[in-house]
Amino acid sequence: MNPLKHILVLVLTVLLVACASTDDEPVADTGEQQLYEEAQRHLSNSNYDLAVRSLQLLESRYPFGRYAEQAQLELIYAHYGAYEHEAAVEAAERFIRLHPQHPNVDYAYYMKGLSAYTGNEDIFVRFLPTDVTKRDTSHAKEAFAEFAQLLARYPDSPYAADAKARMVALRNQLARHEINVANYYLRRGAYLAAVNRGRYVVENFQRTPAVADALAVMALGYHLLDLPDLAHDAEAVLAMNYPDHPSLDKNGEFRNEYREGGLERSWLNRASFGLFDPPEPPQFDSRPRL
Repeated sequence: MNPLKHILVLVLTVLLVACASTDDEPVADTGEQQLYEEAQRHLSNSNYDLAVRSLQLLESRYPFGRYAEQAQLELIYAHYGAYEHEAAVEAAERFIRLHPQHPNVDYAYYMKGLSAYTGNEDIFVRFLPTDVTKRDTSHAKEAFAEFAQLLARYPDSPYAADAKARMVALRNQLARHEINVANYYLRRGAYLAAVNRGRYVVENFQRTPAVADALAVMALGYHLLDLPDLAHDAEAVLAMNYPDHPSLDKNGEFRNEYREGGLERSWLNRASFGLFDPPEPPQFDSRPRL
């Protein structure tokens, strides 16, 4: 036999024997651990996009490995950190569906609410001042419901206190949004719609800061609708509960410019039957200025 062929056969034999012995011997799978440690490094360095990729790769390669459940749980946070809010909600829902009895399933519920809470944000909102009460409220309502579910299922969860605090903030946010809409209706001359928004806040968002402005909206709206008795009732409640509201004078009465039965209309507004140059009513926002 050709010496070169003999050497090749020998090498192939050795390789086959080595592979067979490797398959038979139970060796530690260091690949799974390395992937998990890599994901941890990315998380600790706030490289959330890379963490998502590592965790997804870990789960796909080792779906029944020792890090599989933890990877699914940490994937929720990685998506959240990468501003992938919808993906974070989906990952949380998946974890809850697959592991309803997991000892850390309350974390999945919490992150689901937190992801919805910030679902209306982008990376700039966290660093630039913005009035969230002027944004769409669908995410706020969703977050409120998710946090409420967490508290109902796991009242003793370590995340319960933060969820309660966020629910208070969300309730204040939803109430203020209603005042923003009421102010818009006042500008448009839809006084009855403004009054109805104010009443909705008074009836459904008690103990929120927006109630004071809601009463002021109602008082002004009733004045503009020429309903003095209802206007007086709203004024009285406002003066009794919020005597320092800016719509009240030093005597605790609604300011004269609001009580004279309407706003001054220009000739153009009167000639166009209110279509052009509408009067500018006051905009109620008694929040402290930063």
